[in-house]
Amino acid sequence: MRLIQNMCTIAEYPASGNAASAADCCLGAAGRRLVKIAVVGASGVGKTALVVRFLTKRFIGDYERNAGNLYTRQVQIEGETLAIQVQDTPGIQVHENGLSCSEQLNRCIRWADAVVIVFSITDYKSYELIGQLHQHVQQLHLGTRLPVVVVANKADLLHIKQVDPQLGLQLAGMLGCSFYEVSVSENYNDVYNAFHVLCKEVSHKQLPSSTPEKRRTSLIPRPKSPNMQDLKRRFKQALSAKVRTVTSV
Repeated sequence: MRLIQNMCTIAEYPASGNAASAADCCLGAAGRRLVKIAVVGASGVGKTALVVRFLTKRFIGDYERNAGNLYTRQVQIEGETLAIQVQDTPGIQVHENGLSCSEQLNRCIRWADAVVIVFSITDYKSYELIGQLHQHVQQLHLGTRLPVVVVANKADLLHIKQVDPQLGLQLAGMLGCSFYEVSVSENYNDVYNAFHVLCKEVSHKQLPSSTPEKRRTSLIPRPKSPNMQDLKRRFKQALSAKVRTVTSV
């Protein structure tokens, strides 16, 4: 696993309003297809630890305040190497009037091909945020079904648990999302699987559909295999004609 790029901001990448740039955004380094993932959730749920664990397989317990960094790595999906960009985001605050989402966060969500929504089983308020956050994500992608995975983090801290992971599973099912219960500090495989399922879903959506021309071509009947007896007969006739010509000379 190789960390290709980090500590850069989403502003360095093309805006979605430019048609040419939008087409280029589907390609990453060396012309590989690009999958863009935003990781969102309340403050303190372990978003940065989750991202770093996925990128490096390492767990680091303490981080400075999240500035919203963009990271890139390569992964193998069904035999193809894809460039994966993961956008870490600042924690979302909840007020009496609902979510408080900055324009930076909204820009990250609009940029993304898929979203990971994270909550902590030790923080019930972060769980309550999931439904509102999922609705907000879908509103920013009207007309498309954006792949979303719900991740319940800190599964190892059962002694201070406030949310039964089963509730997360039920909510994810209601929202039509995949669900993963993970301990970022103890298990890398669960973290990898959560990102892998998103990469796979986005990769399948990016594959070009068959064109009408290709479909019509596939309907043209293949030529029949030559009759081997007929080929042998023609070969004997040609050989006999050649022998007669040589004899006459």
